[in-house]
Amino acid sequence: MSLADAVAHLTPEHWERADRLLVRKALAEFTHERLLTPEREPDGESYVVRSDDGTTEYRFTATVRSLDHWQVAADSITRHRHGAELPLSALDFFVELKQTLGLSDEVLPVYLEEISSTLSGTCYKLTKPRVTSAELARSDDFQAVETGMTEGHPCFVANNGRLGFGVHEYLSYAPETASPVRLVWLAAHRSRAAFTAGVGIEYESFVRDELGEGTVDRFHGVLRGRGLDPADYFLIPVHPWQWWNKLTVTFAAEVARGHLVCLGEGDDEYLAQQSIRTFFNASHPGKHYVKTALSVLNMGFMRGLSAAYMEATPAINDWLAQLIEGDPVLKGTGLSIIRERAAVGYRHLEYERATDRYSPYRKMLAALWRESPVPSLRDGETLATMASLVHVDHEGASFAGALIERSGLAPAEWLRHYLRAYYVPLLHSFYAYDLVYMPHGENVILVLEDGVVRRAVYKDIAEEIAVMDPDAVLPPEVSRIAVDVPDDKKLLSIFTDVFDCFFRFLAANLAEEGIVAENVFWRTVAEVTREYQESVPELAEKFERYDMFAPEFALSCLNRLQLRDNRQMVDLSDPSGALQLIGTLKNPIAGL
Repeated sequence: MSLADAVAHLTPEHWERADRLLVRKALAEFTHERLLTPEREPDGESYVVRSDDGTTEYRFTATVRSLDHWQVAADSITRHRHGAELPLSALDFFVELKQTLGLSDEVLPVYLEEISSTLSGTCYKLTKPRVTSAELARSDDFQAVETGMTEGHPCFVANNGRLGFGVHEYLSYAPETASPVRLVWLAAHRSRAAFTAGVGIEYESFVRDELGEGTVDRFHGVLRGRGLDPADYFLIPVHPWQWWNKLTVTFAAEVARGHLVCLGEGDDEYLAQQSIRTFFNASHPGKHYVKTALSVLNMGFMRGLSAAYMEATPAINDWLAQLIEGDPVLKGTGLSIIRERAAVGYRHLEYERATDRYSPYRKMLAALWRESPVPSLRDGETLATMASLVHVDHEGASFAGALIERSGLAPAEWLRHYLRAYYVPLLHSFYAYDLVYMPHGENVILVLEDGVVRRAVYKDIAEEIAVMDPDAVLPPEVSRIAVDVPDDKKLLSIFTDVFDCFFRFLAANLAEEGIVAENVFWRTVAEVTREYQESVPELAEKFERYDMFAPEFALSCLNRLQLRDNRQMVDLSDPSGALQLIGTLKNPIAGL
């Protein structure tokens, strides 16, 4: 690829469109989070937002829906100063509204870089062949759906920062580019590395199953060629970016001393998933996903992977799988998890002595293997990331709407199937076990049959689940998932993560298309909630204590976290204490 080809997607036309789409999202989400307060224009149909100094105006039309969701019409937005119309510019927008948005002098330039990266990614997506939602809904190709997503996280405005990637690395490793990736493999000396696995998994046979006999023998040959004994080492898969940009420099001493030995690339080709550091094995879809450490800044965190955290990962997954298997309600919904079956981590002892346990320097070299959902499919079943439900194509058609059409079901009936598969397990886990997940669109895979959601698969378990009862009796190796959360914040795990951060967008898209009216959407959610509660009367006291039908709930603001500190937006030692709670939202199922 030539130097010019690498930036061929950065054209005036694409940038203008990307600017408009991002300003639209900023106006919508910052208004939702009450950072902006649009004023209604005298015509009664449009709104205006003014810059910090009052000289620049953004005018637009919008529909305000449930949960204070602002559906801003992208093509209606205009920018004015002193009576003259100016072109839209996302970068100018953040500079002009810096004080209103609470962007400090330190955060602003880094945030602008994340916005620039997000815009660049949008430009690339605008060059891709236009695939309609209807075509995606008819596709049986799991990865075609995964790589066809164009928006990223629906709430975050700067949601494709990926600071650290150059454009050539973006083209090689971003999920939307669908470029095959071969992982780099290192041998890590056992004096500084640990391999842990779930029940029934043994290191040597596991690695040979994953890599193939020939590759393992080749790697062992590299070690023997250097006079080293393969039995003294664990094999660790590494993101190519991490090897070239971090480990060769930051871990140079480990390489020089032979604690780490580069063995070369593996033979299998992988595809990056929406989470960017997780890879699907495209050569052998039934084999495990591989999740790697990736020290790029994206959506408020350095995306490393803790070697210390990895040690308990398989045990936590086995515990949850056993809980689901033994619970008739969860089992009855069809819920499953794809377990993180094995993990390997490397400890750099000098950096450990120099840092606390949350430091990015402790998260540069670790990996885990997660089950693939492909072998669990029955005849006629297909897979799609749940994030796809809020995908909208270039014609304004949603993937969810396309699935409803393909199913032939009445929209509310389709919705009921989806809610029973995805939402009911979240309710039951909360009320029966004080157990919560991080159930956003990228962390859930839906199993479909002719467009109908049959069951849900939860993933990203060990780093994301929590039991919100510090006195819960858990096996010692699982104890770290017990957390102390104030009673009044516990239900935010559903109200924020499910209602506000996912259903809000799904309901708005389906209403905009005229497929499901908002009141029908939320009435269906209310009915499924009551149906679940009536099925487990023994939990009545918990239902009363934590009321899903409460009139309102606290508005928890994600962008405010990122705008305040885009390098680490949550204090990992006190995640609930770091929440930005601003006022309340009316509960859309209250009184239904």
